[in-house]
Amino acid sequence: MGGNQEAVLSSGEKIPLLAMGTATAAIPDDLVSTFIQAIDLGYRHFDTAAVYGTERHLGEAIAEAVRRGIIKTRGELFITSKLWCNNAHHDRVLPALKKTLENLGLEYLDLYLIHWPASLKPGECRLPFSKDDLVPMDFKSVWEAMEECQKLGLTKSIGVSNFSSKKILQLMAHAKIPPAVNQVEMNPTWQQSKLREFCKEHGVHLSAWSPLGANGAPWGSLAVMESPILKQIASTRGKTIAQVSLRWLHEQGVSVVVKSFNKERMKENLQIFDWELSEQDLQEISQISQRRGLSGEFFVSPGGPFKTIEELWDGEE
Repeated sequence: MGGNQEAVLSSGEKIPLLAMGTATAAIPDDLVSTFIQAIDLGYRHFDTAAVYGTERHLGEAIAEAVRRGIIKTRGELFITSKLWCNNAHHDRVLPALKKTLENLGLEYLDLYLIHWPASLKPGECRLPFSKDDLVPMDFKSVWEAMEECQKLGLTKSIGVSNFSSKKILQLMAHAKIPPAVNQVEMNPTWQQSKLREFCKEHGVHLSAWSPLGANGAPWGSLAVMESPILKQIASTRGKTIAQVSLRWLHEQGVSVVVKSFNKERMKENLQIFDWELSEQDLQEISQISQRRGLSGEFFVSPGGPFKTIEELWDGEE
């Protein structure tokens, strides 16, 4: 099915270009059956994180999908999870990954990401957190621990999330294994052109979260779903605005993390592979005014590693 189109990472592993996201403000009762349904529809990449609280639900769904014969083995799926900031310390990375694997009931991850370029004092894995707990991340030692996870076979690839070009360079200065992926906010209203160029140049695969502007989230916006330009293209092509946005991302060579627990929209999100945007469509989309959705303000604090939003993102547009 369409969701199985893949890219090859610098680690040599293949990543399916459409992932189902699992972050949710409130965990619905039927989450396990929603994930099973997604596997049945053809989703083969699932994106979770320690802080989402959905790892166990996803693990149950994977086990059940294998039991029912929807997939023959766990190996047919690509599973991504993320290290939360409270465990972004050299000696806490491996135990955190082992806990994630226990939650998922798996022996290995396909991809393990550092969730944000900041650490919190060791404590609970939760959101929101106290800004007083923010401490600078020791990129070198944390990344060494991530590399160890890969060497031990507990994850097939390692990467980062929400890192600017400058922070990736800082991390790569000491890395023996370069980050295979950088997962960031990206959509037609936040196109990340500078970061895209940088990642392409350095062989880092870019993965897009919030591909539709996260209009259900407290910080999200309707900028994507109400864009007159995207509306016009969708209407001309006989597609939905969501499909046009996802197709645009796909054509930028990035993988996309979609999140809908609605069956019809889940199906719709898979239907982006057998058609193309025209040069004119791409030209018009490149004119859309740009604004970051998630400011990351909760990582900014006078006593923390980032005193300003500018320091968090390094001025990346």
